[in-house]
Amino acid sequence: MQKDSPHPLSGSDVATLLAVLRANGGVAPGQRGRLLRIAGSVLGRLPFTLAEQAVTAVRLRRAAPLPPPVFILGHWRSGTTHLYNVLSRDPQFGWLPPLATGLPWEMLTLVPLLRRSLERQLPEGRYIDNVAVTPDSPQEDEVALANMQPLSYYHALYFPRRFHAQFDKAVFLDGASEAEVALWQRRFLLLCRKLTLQWDGRPLLIKNPVYTARVALLRQMFPEARFIHVHRDPLRIFSSMRNFYAKLMPPMALQPWDHVDFDTVILRTYDRMMAALVRDTADLPPHRYAEIGFDALEDDPVGELARVYDQLGLGGFAAARPRMADYLGSIRGYRKNTYRDEPETKALVERHWQPWLARWGHGTSS
Repeated sequence: MQKDSPHPLSGSDVATLLAVLRANGGVAPGQRGRLLRIAGSVLGRLPFTLAEQAVTAVRLRRAAPLPPPVFILGHWRSGTTHLYNVLSRDPQFGWLPPLATGLPWEMLTLVPLLRRSLERQLPEGRYIDNVAVTPDSPQEDEVALANMQPLSYYHALYFPRRFHAQFDKAVFLDGASEAEVALWQRRFLLLCRKLTLQWDGRPLLIKNPVYTARVALLRQMFPEARFIHVHRDPLRIFSSMRNFYAKLMPPMALQPWDHVDFDTVILRTYDRMMAALVRDTADLPPHRYAEIGFDALEDDPVGELARVYDQLGLGGFAAARPRMADYLGSIRGYRKNTYRDEPETKALVERHWQPWLARWGHGTSS
């Protein structure tokens, strides 16, 4: 995020903005200018927000039921974005575009009106790595949902004064009330249904690392959904997650965060998330759940994708393959972040994540 870029919370609605400010004690004194700009965006868009709610309610009453989605699972920095980018080239799927991510309440009204202007404001790449951001780059839905209701780990990033409690509540639903979970479900379904309208009824491809810890809930909501878990060497994940937080906090945080022990956050979150994933997918049949290693995907993308399509019965791989190949060719020169394997870091990861190293460790590839 560039220094003068709008804060992601600028795309929220009035109710969400007031709820998160009230729950987190407002912003730090030095951030009041940013808060004023956020509030200005929220209030300035209010007529479009209300208009889209009215129009969408009518359209959704006539819409067909949601087709079962395909969820991409995996801890942050496991390769979920790469897999998402490749799979989104398959024209049978719909997905969340960047402008709808930032303005989920107005994605069907204001966004089309201002598309050219808004697209010029997109950053050239993500600030945590070198992945390009273009108008047709599929996005995870967490920023959008953070703008639609309060249960999101992004609010822990925005308001880190209570980071640990906020994060665990948002990711693992620790202490979340039935009403809070129900609101998240309604907003998630609303976002999915609006996207399905935008994509003329195509099944959605949905990627969000949080859902790796929430498969049981997703199975209740979408009994026929299919899941693809992409995994990566845990040592690579730990080092990359340190960079993730170092890059995210300065542009995101509206409160000080120097008290947050991010190593503890990373260690606890990965362990809990993987345990939840294994537990919640244990009884899924092979045509509903597939796993793919990031290294294997890089080494033989066509072979691995063909295997996953066949296992899940997705169909259409022959038609999608040329588009996927074109995309893979376009990123051949992409340079990933690299990290040194310090002995202390390796020992720390081995001490806390031994079962997952044994299950998904792949040596020292970057």
